[in-house]
Amino acid sequence: MALKVAFQMDPIGPINIDADSTFRIAEEAQARGHELFYYTPDMLAYDRGRVTARGWPLQVQRVKGDHFRLGAPAELDLRAMDVVWLRQDPPFDMGYITTTHILDMIHPATLVVNDPFWVRNSPEKLLVLNFPDLTPPTMIARDLQTLRAFREEYGDVILKPLYGNGGAGVFKLSAGDANLASLHELFAGINREPLIMQQFLPAVSKGDKRIILVDGDPAGAINRVPAAGETRSNMHVGGRPEKVALTDRDREICARIGPVLREKGQVFVGIDVIGDWLTEINVTSPTGIQELERFDGVNIAEKIWQAIESRRARDVA
Repeated sequence: MALKVAFQMDPIGPINIDADSTFRIAEEAQARGHELFYYTPDMLAYDRGRVTARGWPLQVQRVKGDHFRLGAPAELDLRAMDVVWLRQDPPFDMGYITTTHILDMIHPATLVVNDPFWVRNSPEKLLVLNFPDLTPPTMIARDLQTLRAFREEYGDVILKPLYGNGGAGVFKLSAGDANLASLHELFAGINREPLIMQQFLPAVSKGDKRIILVDGDPAGAINRVPAAGETRSNMHVGGRPEKVALTDRDREICARIGPVLREKGQVFVGIDVIGDWLTEINVTSPTGIQELERFDGVNIAEKIWQAIESRRARDVA
């Protein structure tokens, strides 16, 4: 089944072809005979009942510094596409949210992956709140006194922006740390959003596990080990990926959340697990495919496309 596939993503030129999950998904799509189109989020538009995007036909190749070819620029009605990938990176701001509203207008006649309605309503640090028994003690608040009370109860905590990504703005505060008020003042000066505070999990020193789920089923995991002197394990800030197997607890977590993800059309998801605790469910632009494929020798991108092709076949049947 040859599909017409559009990628809504950040600029393709600067990506790391050895790590970027969107590149790997596009590469696999091309190998399966699908026709690719690429555009950036600022080129998405609603125009008198039509949802359009200005972009380019795309070909990819695994050659560093020469990893893509663009055809002649064109404006497409996205209803003419079979699949649109929502793959720009956060921040999960109003610009991001607006793209999900616009893409809602064509889904599911055009299959948008992941389902934009549930991406908008299930951002990474909020969807986990539906599973309080699987997560460490967590608070979402803007009020400083409320945050102080939580820290006093749990001692060492992690403080981070509610809609951040890639480890940016993540702070570990010990029980006696006097910087909470200053950090609160800093964040309050940037935006009006609440903060998220979680009990610090010492097990993070052994790694923060990224588990990839495809249509609700676990496909494998990588462990991200923080660099020396760091509590953040994100690869964007120096975390080291290593091979790891799924534990019984990991499978228990996946069995609980998998059906919810499948029901909400979240085909490609990356969850974060520290020790025995679920900390995030990443639906906006998850990563980790290429590292997992290298460690496990499993074609995760193929599994993703099999799930999409199956959904698309059911939609047109």
